[in-house]
Amino acid sequence: MDEINGLSSGQTLRLAQKLEELTGIESRITILGHLQRGGTPSSYDRILATKLGTICAQYINNGIYGVMIASKGEGVEAVPLEDVAGKLRCVPENHPWIQSARWVGTCLGD
Repeated sequence: MDEINGLSSGQTLRLAQKLEELTGIESRITILGHLQRGGTPSSYDRILATKLGTICAQYINNGIYGVMIASKGEGVEAVPLEDVAGKLRCVPENHPWIQSARWVGTCLGD
């Protein structure tokens, strides 16, 4: 069976079905690495997804809503949605991420 972020795709599908059953809200599987780059997730993608997902689950379990979990340095930070919703933040053109993307041929729309 295919493996997705450390879980078999069957386990992931069962989890999504259980969430849908418990909440009454449609659940779909989305693999962050595939969504962003259309390729296999790197080890960093897997660790980041696990870290953020675990913290999100803890917040939900504790009844904390209305925040997003942001990766900050080696840790995470809860940010109120009203602080980020509807706001545009751009990566400066001289940022190392932009330079790296250009070096590997990523099209940035310019």
